[in-house]
Amino acid sequence: MNIKPLGDRVVLKKIEAEEKTSSGIILTGAAKEKPQFAEVVAVGSGIVDGKEIKMELVLGDKVIYNKYAGTEVEIENEEFIVIKQEDVVGVLENK
Repeated sequence: MNIKPLGDRVVLKKIEAEEKTSSGIILTGAAKEKPQFAEVVAVGSGIVDGKEIKMELVLGDKVIYNKYAGTEVEIENEEFIVIKQEDVVGVLENK
């Protein structure tokens, strides 16, 4: 099953938080922060109220998004978040 986002929305697949700190401390489930990193898996048409909005994100982009934005869904045991493009704060790029 696929999710097709509408308008200026994108579908993100969460990238799991690290289970271990840089100093080697293993984090329990309660100690892990909600991940804010994700990969773009679907992009909407960019049409909102009959006007076209430039969609700056493309499939495969690794992004950082606002902590409490979007709608979380689980499909076939995978977690996704449907979010407005404006709630994405940055794209991670390799140097």
